Amino acid sequence: MPRNFLLLLLAILLTTGVANGSRSTLFNSDWKFIHDDPAGAQSPTFNDTAWRTLDLPHDWSIEGPFDEKLASCTAYLPAGIGWYRKTFTLPTSLNNQKISIYFEGVYEHCQVWLNGHLLGSRPSGFASFEYDLTPYLNFGDAPNIIAVRVDRSSIADCRWYPGAGIYRNVFLQITDKLHIPTNGIYITTHGSSIQIQTTIQNDRNDSTPITVVTILRDADWA
Repeated sequence: MPRNFLLLLLAILLTTGVANGSRSTLFNSDWKFIHDDPAGAQSPTFNDTAWRTLDLPHDWSIEGPFDEKLASCTAYLPAGIGWYRKTFTLPTSLNNQKISIYFEGVYEHCQVWLNGHLLGSRPSGFASFEYDLTPYLNFGDAPNIIAVRVDRSSIADCRWYPGAGIYRNVFLQITDKLHIPTNGIYITTHGSSIQIQTTIQNDRNDSTPITVVTILRDADWA
């Protein structure tokens, strides 16, 4: 085996002839934002027309005034609580797919809702995370509302400036219900040998025979 190799592709080949693979779409544009904590902002019927429209990534602390009374470790900038909301639609052709949202980072203590359903909470401001949207989605002309509450009430909460808000990219991920989940490939090497562990997740209603194919390539591969 060549010393320098790259993992080119790990694909699932379905016996039905459907090729699997994750399709990630950048989900950063046209979010609504308010640096406040209004009651009921997770509701799909909440009126957010007065909120700012912005694109992610976004940091509301850097927009605030410097104040020497605040913490030096976080650049003397304000913290507080903020909300983000995004409205989107999906075609009916996707109603049999697995659809999730992936956040690269939200600082910090965030809660995420879809169409009024709480998907989960995340205390860490540095770790990425993902939520399955599939059970609560609308398709066709019916809108979907993602709402994110970010609580950075603590000011001196870090040894360096962390910012506040959805400060990294967000992706909408669409796959077959039979798929490799996020971080589902684990690779280890020992000398000239390589071991690849692959997790396959089947969210279909029945079992499906599959073949997992791994292709390795080196720098000379045409």
